[in-house]
Amino acid sequence: MKLKTKYVFFFIFLIHCFTGFCQKNQFIPKGFIETIPPKFESEEWYKLNNSHNEFGVKISNGKLEIEKTKEKNKCSLKIKDGTLVGMDGGEFGGQLIFVPDDKTKNTIKINKGNVKYIFNYKGKNYFILGYAHMGTSEGALYELERKNKDFKFKMLLDFGDAPQAFTIYKDKFLVATYGSFFTIQNFKKELFFEKIFWNGLYPNSIAVADDKNVFVGIRSGIVKIDLKEKSFKFYKHTK
Repeated sequence: MKLKTKYVFFFIFLIHCFTGFCQKNQFIPKGFIETIPPKFESEEWYKLNNSHNEFGVKISNGKLEIEKTKEKNKCSLKIKDGTLVGMDGGEFGGQLIFVPDDKTKNTIKINKGNVKYIFNYKGKNYFILGYAHMGTSEGALYELERKNKDFKFKMLLDFGDAPQAFTIYKDKFLVATYGSFFTIQNFKKELFFEKIFWNGLYPNSIAVADDKNVFVGIRSGIVKIDLKEKSFKFYKHTK
């Protein structure tokens, strides 16, 4: 009887180890392999930088989906009586405008600047500006208010770096900038990584499965972030 019990526990142990191993990288699809992140401006980094493969990430039905994507230079948000439209022309500038549903009314120019994201959060509208070019990297979060026909905005946070990818998860804003990653809660910033290797690899999207599986799409691969451990892993595209 004791011998049988011993085998039962051993069998359970094997199942636990096997399922734990399978779950470890359950989100990582074929074609991506864990790789030591290259040092900034190293030979390996330049190979990644010179790639034409930009990988976007999203979670669909509990699974990570990765697809090749292109740089987006326009974003929008439908609000009452019209649409907010943001444009990002890089070194050529950008702007935030309001396009009325009533085509007899004129478009309203709200602000100059490279608009990366426009979003609504808890009933208020916000937009993110960001600019990275020739050694300059900057960006900020703004609250946008509408009073009658006029729009007013105020800066809430200076990122100190150009925001590239953004999402909202559990009342937190997750931001991947040109060279860092941080979260924002109650409009207070918590820095996770600074001067990270993806500097120059252009983060483009963030997808969240849970606290231990946050994915960032970049040039040449994806990055998996563990918010609890404050750690990350780089998965390089193998083709």
